[in-house]
Order: sequence, then structure tokens, then C-alpha cells
Amino acid sequence: MPQTPAPDSPLPDPVASGHLDVGQGHRLAWWEYGRADAPPVVLLHGGPGAGSNPAVLRSLDLSQWRVLRFDQRGCGDSTPHASTEANTTAHLVADLEALREQFGVSAWAVMGHSWGSCLGLAYAQAHPERVTALRLSGIFTARRQETAWWFHGVRSLFPDHWAEFAAHIPEAERHDLLAAYHRRLIDPDPAVHLPAGIALRGFSARTQTFRPDPAHIAKLTEPAKALAVSRLFTHYCINGAWLEEGQLIREVGRIRHIPAAIVQARYDVVTPAVTAFELHQAWPEAEFILVNDGNHTTGEPEVHEALYTAAARLRERLG
Repeated sequence: MPQTPAPDSPLPDPVASGHLDVGQGHRLAWWEYGRADAPPVVLLHGGPGAGSNPAVLRSLDLSQWRVLRFDQRGCGDSTPHASTEANTTAHLVADLEALREQFGVSAWAVMGHSWGSCLGLAYAQAHPERVTALRLSGIFTARRQETAWWFHGVRSLFPDHWAEFAAHIPEAERHDLLAAYHRRLIDPDPAVHLPAGIALRGFSARTQTFRPDPAHIAKLTEPAKALAVSRLFTHYCINGAWLEEGQLIREVGRIRHIPAAIVQARYDVVTPAVTAFELHQAWPEAEFILVNDGNHTTGEPEVHEALYTAAARLRERLG
């Protein structure tokens, strides 16, 4: 097995890139990497609305895969920016099928982190015949308890950062921060939605890393990017990602035959390990890797190593 590249190793240039018109006014930005004759894999970013980070490429051996990364609707280099119109889980699942056809493959591996794990599960359960392998990490399944934890439960571990997050909302509305932030983020006035976006994304950034990381916070709170992820995140959360409660774990029988790895950091505050554990209990065939030294970001050394190793093992199973 090749040595795992460093989390800050140089990134390759894409072999191809472009935009795909998927209808309803949306155009998706995409980039292709790796070897044209290798097994294909699609990378699903988090958020929703965070946009694809090329750093994810370091989590697999590009000499062994044909890789597609892309920005989901409304974020990154996809257009229109920060749009919630025609932007649901069903739309994103359909976009994956459109990209797969554009890519010219009958089936592919799917690798997703955080929201990407939720979308990966939804896509695989909708189209199990199109998925050859799954690597899912930072598991999120959009259940009400998971969303409630993010908006209110994290206070038990980050009371200082939560207090700043809540202070953006009048006290009378703080019993439901999701609804309060959503109202502000869909407000057409930039004077309302931009500060809300930065406040929400700032809270997210401060709770994601194992140790305080000012550079990470600065990167995530850039106003335009913060607006996209904050608006789309609340848009999806307030609608339960258009999934039935508990659907993704309940319906895991549809995909138990697919080679899979579940990678989870024990001290992930954003997507707590209990969800990954419950997914594995429903899916004992999936490899389950619980990393001790890590929070939610994938660049932390032990998480990075686990992701790379899991991808390599799945590649071996694909032959």
C-alpha cells in the first residue's frame, strides 16, 4: 500500500474541468483527476453548501482512481450562488446521475464527508446498482436529534462559542436557533443575511477542529462562502433534508451488499460518533474505523490516515 501523503502535500491540476447544466437554472462546476482507465469515484462535499475542497484529493491515491469532484447546487463555482431554488436532496441525487452519465460510467464509488455522507447514503439507496463502493465519514443522517444537537447541544462543550452564536439572535427567538437563523438567511437584504451567514459559519468553524485554528476560522468565514453554506445548511435542516425521519439508517438494507467503510472521529463535535455507531450497527458488513485523535475536519493526521487507508482497501476490493 503506498505511503499516505501528508495532509499538506501539493495538489495536482485537473485533467479536465467544466460546467454541467442540470436544469432549473443550475450549472454545476466539476473537475476530473487521476487515471482515465482506473475505477471511477465521485467525491461529495459537506455543508450542504460548503463547496468542494481540492484538499480532499489527498485522501486517496490518484494513480489508482479516476476522480470527479464537483460543487453541488448553489455553492462553490456552481451557479446561481447561494440559491435555494430547486435545491433539495432529490435534486442533488438526480444531479449525481446526470454527472455519472456525463462522466460516461455505468457505476462508480462514492466518497462523502459530513453532509456528503448523508447525500452518499441517499444516492446509494436510490440507485444501489450505480454504486461500486462507499467511503463515508463524519456521519450525518439529517435526523432531528442530530440537527438539534448542532444548534443547541454543542453548547455543553463550547459554551463560549455558543453564547456568541446565540447572541446574534434576540433572546425571545433563541429557543429555536435553526428557525431564527433560517429566517435571516433567506431575507433578501444583505444587511440581514450576510451577518447571519458569518455568525453561523463562525460558530461552525470554531467547533470543527480538534484544537483552535484561527486560519481555519478565517477561511470559512469569508462572506460569500459563509452565506452559501449557512443559507443552504439551514434550508436543508429546516426541511429535514426532505428525508423521512431515520430513513437513511432504516433503509440501509438496500446497500448492505456494497463494499463500504465508515470513518468517524471519536471527538467529532459537529457530527457525533453515536450516529456513525448506529449506522454500523445497522450495517455490520461495513468496515468501521473509529479514530481517537480527531474532531470534524479531515486534515487532522489520524483522520487523514484512516480515510486514505480505507480508500486503498476499497480499491483492492474493486480489483
